[in-house]
This record gives sequence, structure tokens and C-alpha cells, in this order.
Amino acid sequence: QLQLAESGVGSVQAGGSLKLSCAASESTASAHCMAWFRQVPGKERQGVAEIISGPDTTRYADTVRGRFTISQDNARKILYLQMNSLRPEDTAMYYCAASRTPLCVSVSFSSRNYVYWGQGTQVTVSS
Repeated sequence: QLQLAESGVGSVQAGGSLKLSCAASESTASAHCMAWFRQVPGKERQGVAEIISGPDTTRYADTVRGRFTISQDNARKILYLQMNSLRPEDTAMYYCAASRTPLCVSVSFSSRNYVYWGQGTQVTVSS
């Protein structure tokens, strides 16, 4: 069973940068998609960035496009999220996820297509 674990320094001032990492217990080469989601209390989990395996196509939510970058290491065991120009509204619990259904290719940022999740890491951006 694939296991995912996020890590990364959690607090930064507005305008700063953070890099989150997600370590997988095995290669995620068989995953159709890898993604980062985030969630604030009382709201639904929202997709932030996705990477489609094979072509390594990336997709971003409008709110983070141009500021965040999703990437993987060559062994496909670590997923990264580089976050620049952070804003207080980026404050949330961030989760990495893996999908083994090809539905994730055609439907972006659907949490129902992701069955493997990390435990989450808190990111706090202060103004």
C-alpha cells in the first residue's frame, strides 16, 4: 500500500517562499497523477497543483498559477511544491495525493480520483 508523508517548514511572512516535500513509500511511476490539495477548516479540500505522469503535464489552480510549482524527483518518490510570493490566504493544511485512475487526467482537481493521501502539513502565512 502506497504511503505518502508531507514535510516542510510551516510558517512564513507574506511575500516569502516555502517548499513542501512529499515522500512516497515506493515509486509513484504507476500513478496516473500526483497532486497537492489544501484545506481550511469548514471548507472543502481544494486542488492546488497536479502533475500528470508520462507527459509530466502540470495544472494549477487559478489562485496559485505563476506562484507555485509542482515537480517530482527522477525516481518519482518525492513530490515537491515550491510556493513563492505567499499570501495570507494561502494559509491551509496542505496534502499530497496520488491517483491510480486515469480519470484524473480528464477531470482536474477531483479529490474523489485520489485514494492515497498524506497526513497533511500546516502552512501559515502571516501578514
